[in-house]
Parts: sequence; structure tokens; C-alpha cells
Amino acid sequence: MVLRDKPWLFRTYAGHSTAAESNKLYRSNLAKGQTGLSVAFDLPTQTGYDSDHPLARGEVGKVGVPISHLGDMRTLFQGIPLAEMNTSMTINACAAWLLSLYIATADEQGADRTRLQGTTQNDIIKEYLSRGTYVFPPTPSMRLTKDTIIFTTEHLPRWNPMNVCSYHLQEAGATPVQELAFALANAIAILDTVKKSGEAEGAVFGEVVGRISFFVNAGMRFITEMCKMRAFVDLWDEICVNRYGITDAKQKLFRYGVQVNSLGLTEQQPENNVYRILLEMLAVTLSKKARARAVQLPAWNEALGLPRSFDQQWSLRMQQVVAYETDLLEYGDIFDGSTEIAKKVEELKAEAREELARIEGMGGAVAAIENSYMKQQLVESNTRRLENIERGDQVVVGVNRWTESEPSPLTTGEGAILTVPEGVEAEQIARLQAWREARDAKAVDAALADLKSAAQEGRNIMEPSIVCAKAGVTTGEWGTCLREVFGEYRAPTGVGRAARVDTQGLEEVRKNVDAVSEKLGRRIKFLVGKPGLDGHSNGAEQIAVRARDCGMEVVYEGIRLTPAEIVNAALEESVHVVGLSILSGSHVPLVRDVMERMRAEGLSDVPVVVGGIIPPEDEAQLKGFGVAAVYTPKNFELNRIMADIVTIVDREAQKAA
Repeated sequence: MVLRDKPWLFRTYAGHSTAAESNKLYRSNLAKGQTGLSVAFDLPTQTGYDSDHPLARGEVGKVGVPISHLGDMRTLFQGIPLAEMNTSMTINACAAWLLSLYIATADEQGADRTRLQGTTQNDIIKEYLSRGTYVFPPTPSMRLTKDTIIFTTEHLPRWNPMNVCSYHLQEAGATPVQELAFALANAIAILDTVKKSGEAEGAVFGEVVGRISFFVNAGMRFITEMCKMRAFVDLWDEICVNRYGITDAKQKLFRYGVQVNSLGLTEQQPENNVYRILLEMLAVTLSKKARARAVQLPAWNEALGLPRSFDQQWSLRMQQVVAYETDLLEYGDIFDGSTEIAKKVEELKAEAREELARIEGMGGAVAAIENSYMKQQLVESNTRRLENIERGDQVVVGVNRWTESEPSPLTTGEGAILTVPEGVEAEQIARLQAWREARDAKAVDAALADLKSAAQEGRNIMEPSIVCAKAGVTTGEWGTCLREVFGEYRAPTGVGRAARVDTQGLEEVRKNVDAVSEKLGRRIKFLVGKPGLDGHSNGAEQIAVRARDCGMEVVYEGIRLTPAEIVNAALEESVHVVGLSILSGSHVPLVRDVMERMRAEGLSDVPVVVGGIIPPEDEAQLKGFGVAAVYTPKNFELNRIMADIVTIVDREAQKAA
């Protein structure tokens, strides 16, 4: 009988609506052969707010499951023995809190903490660069990450306390070299923080290094992506040996999970995404030397909306077919000895070392966050990527070539995508209020007081957080307590001030901007706003950059603004047009709120345009609110969007005249 390697963990990234609904989905996926859980939390949970906070409006249960307290966590894992499960939690700023809730739930189940297996992403640096769910400034955030690493090394030896996440860097535009260098700089910053603390000396530090894992992205250029993974393996080994003196083969092993690229999934001809997902998966499974330890695949229709259970099953079956029906796991590394592969790997390593040296010269990853270097690099790389697609230099089938298409029967009919019911938020808030009323208020106050003292005194945050979890403290209360000690933070946007002159195809748009600006008596002023908690700012940043390059005056203040703040900015800045970017599925309530507030402030003559992942029926609803134009992923030509906006401003100005 042929010996086969053990397959990787099969995951799907899942969670929505409520803890009860997500629990049903988890148990269904496990019954279908999924071997690990990957939990998606909603944005209020990720940013340390309760479901009834003003900033949580419209966001509850949209991009993940709301977990406001221990009762929600109990429900999420009802009937799932945590001592036997491998659970990945995509949580960063609030990783210590969600891990505390998980441990408290495991304790209630009677699970031995030493048997708990899984991963907290806990990568705050990339949140400042891409995904935007940071809460606190970099220094205290790094301290929280260090606390979870020290605690789990001692008490949860099978847990990965930190998952260096380059996935979202590629989503934000990172090239393979930037993904390598920025992720490794991030890992260095974390390990240096742990080492500097003096809390992990000698053999303990080796254990810390051995529990650091990575979470990467794999795009369509799958040969390059596979070479990137082999480069990661080599570079990580160099860092472990040369910087930290780690020689134990197990401790310096490059261990990673992957979700293949959701950024490249298309709204146009979405059935093509099945092939894209398969090819991207091959990049992280073909090379045994650099094979992923866990794989989670997006659903083919994620550019359209929230995938259904069937869509997730389809992605799971793809993994199972490759793992069990092919002979992939029966061979050693099929790329060893290839001169082409070796050459590409060495090129990537050499360029990544140069970039790492550049970041090191600035003082490391945290300094390169605070001076905006890494963010600016990502914005510029993403700009070049989008321009290449617009010009047709980068072919995307069904988008900029071979766009003629038969209607897809997969995307039609009621229930083609999953929608979160309107009443979910109100029901979650009612459960939250009932939870607050039923708990022991004195125990809550005492637990929060000790948490605050621990934060102020520099004590490890984990034990006080677990006590808070068991006392009934809520996510928002934990977040508020630490905000009072550490403060909040707004990361640099990476959107420069000066307009570029080399952007192709803008001559006509610039002429129109000049002409309309002359009619208005001043330069067209465009406010780009991100209401709610959605931190995926790539689209908003690119719109802001292109509008600036067209000659408009741009107001962009970054993420996480309330509708009231956006409307106030529109009023104070006397803007001519407002653009709202929302990718979290909360577009209907948030846009409705913005439009109502604009009317109340006498701004009915200021047009509003909206961009996001917006189904056709929601597009009609937004236009019913008075929105002038709606843009979805199929509208990839930014110059055309700019031309539309200039026309809309001109039309509204003529009406007002």
C-alpha cells in the first residue's frame, strides 16, 4: 500500500447572524468532513463594542457572529467538545478577550486547558495596514499580544497565540515581496517585544517561537505564489537561527494556514471563481516543503454577497477531492531540483531581505506603521494593480476580456445568496440587555476593576480577562475598560497629498473637472467616507487617490466614522459630493441614516454615491433613498467612475442654479 501524507486541516471561514445560527452551520460543516473550525466575528465584536453601541448600528451579525459575552460563546460551541476541536479565531485587537471567553467556555465543558488546540490571529500590526479592526495604539496593542503569547505558552501549550497574517496585506495590494517582507517584519516585532519583556527566557523563548504561526494569501499567479511559500520557509529559518539562535528543527518550522485570494474573485461571470480558487489552492499544496497546515477556501460567490451552506460545501469538497482523489500526498516535493523554481525563490528572497533591511533601518515594523511607510507602499501597489486591470495589461477573464456572457443560472432566483434578517440586530440587543440584568453586578464591577489595575500595572491581562468572562462582563465593557487605560488610535490612511501626473487615461476627466470647477467657482470637493465599523479601506483609498489625481479636492479621514460625523464633515467642508464605501453588508441602514441626516442639515442638493458589495435589490433600495449612483466590484474602471461623479456634480449644480 502506498504511504500517503496526512492531509491539511480543512476549514471554512464561517459565522453570521447569531451564535445559534452559526453553531448550526459549524455542526453541519463538521458533519460534512470539515476538520477544523474557523470563526468569523462581526465587526462590533472585533472592535470591542457591544451590539447596542451607536457604532454597531447596522453591523451586528453581518460579517460574522456577534459575541457579546460568555452566554454567546456557550451557544456558539454548544454540542462541540472544545478539547477535541481545532479552532481558529480571526480576532486581533480583542484577541485576549475572545480567547478568555473561549477558555471560560472550555472550563465549563470540563476540558483540560492543555488539550485546547487552535489559533488566535492576534496580529495587530496588519490591522493598521489593511483590515482596520485595531482599537488601541501600537505599543499597548503589542503588549496585549505579548500577554497572550506568554499565557498560552505556559497554560495552553498546543495553542498558537499569534498568527502572523499576510493574507490581508495581499488583499490591500501587497506584491509577493511586500507580503514576505512586511509579514516577517511583523513577526520580528512581536518576538522582539516578547524577548524585551524578559518574561520568556532561554528554553521558554524557544517554545514561544515554536508556537508562532502564519496565515497567508495565495493569488492567481500560482507558480509565483508557490515560490513565495518556499521563500517564506527559507527566510523564516534564517531569522530563527541568525536573529534568535533557534536551532531546534520543530521550533523553527514555518507553520502556516491559508485562505486563497478573495480579492481576485469577480462579480462578473462568478462561476469562473471556482477555477480561480482551485488554482490558488494548488499554490499552497503542491510543494511538500512549503505545504499549508490548514486551508480554508472562499466560496465562489463571495463577490456577490454572503455565501450559503451549499456554497461553503462546494469549497470544502474541492479540498477533499484534491486531498483524497489525487495522488498529491503520495510524493515528496516535486519542485526540488527545478532550476526555474530555485531561481524565482532566490529572487524573492533577495528582494524581501532588502525590504526587511529598509524597515529595520526605520526602527522596525511599529515605526514603519507610525510613519506610514508600509501603508503608503500598499496603497501605491494596489493603485498599480488596478491601473493594470483598467488598461488590460493584467487580464481578468470576464472582466476586461471575454466579457460577453450567458446569464448564470447559479446566481438567479430567490435565496441565491444568504442575507442576514433585518431583525437579527434587535434580537441580539434584547439578549444582551437580558444578560446584563441577570448577572451579578458586584462581581462584574470587581472583575473590571482588577482588569483596569492589571492594564495600568503591567500585569498579564489574560487571567483578569478570564475572570471578567466568567463574571459576565461584556465585550463592550472589556473594550471600554482598556480604552480608558490605553486610549484609542487612528492609523495613517496612506493616501498622499500630491496628485500624480503619470496616471493614464485621465486627460479628459481632468478637463471636465477643471470645467465644472470653473462653473462652481471653486475646485470640486469630494468627501470619501466609511461609515460604521467596516475597516476594509482599499476601495475607499483608491477612489480618494484617483479623485485627487483627477484634480478634485479630496476629504478622506479614514475608517470607522458615524453617519453623524460624515454629515458634519460634509457640512463643515462644503463638499460638492459624498462617496460612501461599505463592504460589510450594512449599506442599507447606514446609507439610510446618512441620507436622512443630510436632508435634516439642508444638504439635499449634495449628491451621494455608494460603493460596496451590494445586491441588485439593495441597489434599488439605495436609489430609492436618493442615492445618485451605486458601484459594485463589476465597476472596476475608476476613470469611468470619476467621469460619472463629475457629471453628477455638474447636473446637481445646474439644478440648484
